[in-house]
Amino acid sequence: MTGNKTDRRVRRTKSLLMQGLIQLMETKDVKDISVKELADLADINRGTFYLHYSDVYDMLSQIEDELFTEFNEIIDRTLTPDSVLSSPRATLFEVFTFLERHRDITQAMAGPHGDLAFVNRMKDLVKEHLDSIWAAGQASGNNRYAEAFVVSGCVGVFETWLRDPMPPSPETMAEICGRLLEKGILPP
Repeated sequence: MTGNKTDRRVRRTKSLLMQGLIQLMETKDVKDISVKELADLADINRGTFYLHYSDVYDMLSQIEDELFTEFNEIIDRTLTPDSVLSSPRATLFEVFTFLERHRDITQAMAGPHGDLAFVNRMKDLVKEHLDSIWAAGQASGNNRYAEAFVVSGCVGVFETWLRDPMPPSPETMAEICGRLLEKGILPP
């Protein structure tokens, strides 16, 4: 029973800190956010912050690592040779659902005061999976251009969707992106 209370308190504290970080990242770069400011906003004392993180960068890194554990699992499970060749909609739906579930933090990280390393890490993970899929299929050397187009285009759509105050559903976005990837943007 005591373990559950402690776990719940830790989760609550980390949630308050993350909400505070998100709020501060709306107007400030991470480098300009102090532990004192974050702790005050979350209404906890700095000592409590230091029980969980060494500094704001450590907090951001731990949050990113948790997000990427989940994101990597989605990509591993859904981005397969069959999905790339037939229809990427299942992968896109899972990614948009993931982004929706973590909208506040992914929006902050991909925003103007966010962490460019987060966006680049997302791109690199998808590129890595596409490379291995295309290498296994003995595809031609021009795939690096297709890969750059697909990855940058999809990440651009993700960022635009995260900024949209009235975003379409993950299902709708998967359909739109899937259609763009399969048929391009020009009419047939």
